[in-house]
Amino acid sequence: MGSVIISLDAELGWGFHDLEDPPEDRVESGRRGWNVMLELLDEFDIPATWAVVGHLMLEECDGRHADHPAPPGWFDRERGSWRDREDLRFAPDLVTDILRADADHEFASHSFSHVLFGDEGTDRELADAELERAVEIADVWDQSIDSFVYPRNDVGHRDVLADHGLSAYRGKSPTRDGVRGLVDSTLRGQSMITEPEIDEYGLVNVPASMFLFGFEGPARTVVESVWTDPMLELARRGIDDAVESDGVFHMWLHPNNLTSERDDRRMRAILAYLERRRAETDLTVETMGAVARRFQGFEGAGVMERADGQVPASGN
Repeated sequence: MGSVIISLDAELGWGFHDLEDPPEDRVESGRRGWNVMLELLDEFDIPATWAVVGHLMLEECDGRHADHPAPPGWFDRERGSWRDREDLRFAPDLVTDILRADADHEFASHSFSHVLFGDEGTDRELADAELERAVEIADVWDQSIDSFVYPRNDVGHRDVLADHGLSAYRGKSPTRDGVRGLVDSTLRGQSMITEPEIDEYGLVNVPASMFLFGFEGPARTVVESVWTDPMLELARRGIDDAVESDGVFHMWLHPNNLTSERDDRRMRAILAYLERRRAETDLTVETMGAVARRFQGFEGAGVMERADGQVPASGN
């Protein structure tokens, strides 16, 4: 029996501050989607990994960050057009809601200011500063960080994560997003089940399986008019595959993907199906940190534990 992970990139305005023309609907939906996801996860008692941009945990700042080695212009939007948009720059209220939720969520990091770690312009000094600041702020909140979600899934500077005591990160998905992923899964029969692995830095790579909002816009509307929500069908298939396997089905999204009630219905349907399959089978729902602890513990013992807690017999 396998397991299911849900991870969320919790970023509000920081997910878009470096874009010339940010998508207004998603920028303005961050808080709404955050609250909806917390309510739904509590309703179905499903723990998730919430990867939070560290700056959101601040009460205030001058927008300059003089000691941060960011490239010129990196904080321009915070000091300029979003200077009066504290709702996009700060969110201690929403972070508190995660920590007080009924579901046993994992608090994780999405960097301090959404720097792209794999970008050629991000040197080790900048990556280190992003992690150092995120860990410092978490410590003020009496939180430790085990897991990291790379901004825009741009993996890089993994050694820096290890240096700061992290144990896991969300790796790249082996399947493609959007229409291409739909084709891979439905027509080519490619599995979305992944196997976490320990890299050369001792970190557990917990690969993504499926971005839950990778098929949107007019194409989604057309398909739904003649069939059903394709992302819902893919998620159900992944959950069923996890029931039949020893691997992990790892779904992820941004709270700001929930821009309308139609998106809310998608997430409710996915979580309801996950809750039902968990109730009728031995399927488990884990956080990234829980998976990392499981894999690291059994690597040290020279064996690998299955998701149901059993060790495969030798020769199998």
